[in-house]
Amino acid sequence: MKENILMEKSYKFALRIVKLSQYLNDEKREFVISKQVLFTGTSIGAQIEEAQQGENRADFLHQMATANKHAFKTNFWLRLLRDGEYLSEKQVQSLLDDCEELQKMLVKSLKTTKQTIE
Repeated sequence: MKENILMEKSYKFALRIVKLSQYLNDEKREFVISKQVLFTGTSIGAQIEEAQQGENRADFLHQMATANKHAFKTNFWLRLLRDGEYLSEKQVQSLLDDCEELQKMLVKSLKTTKQTIE
């Protein structure tokens, strides 16, 4: 099977988000935003995985668009955790960098897929 960099990166990102959520619960006693970032951050990879099983290009496009929406929401929650002082700039920057990389990759994939459908 051909290596899928987007799937691999989104999976590793999801693992980091799971650990972040555990940290926020255990160390910061934060339970609301941590659930949001856990849901959206892990959903990116889940949607990408689901897209690979799409019935057609339109289904693939829909799943990838949903993954992209989750990536943008995750970016929002990460910034909120930083600005709400649950995480320091240093703690959140690497996660934001990875999230923004996924966002760029997803946007590029969406543009390419739309061109093949048209």
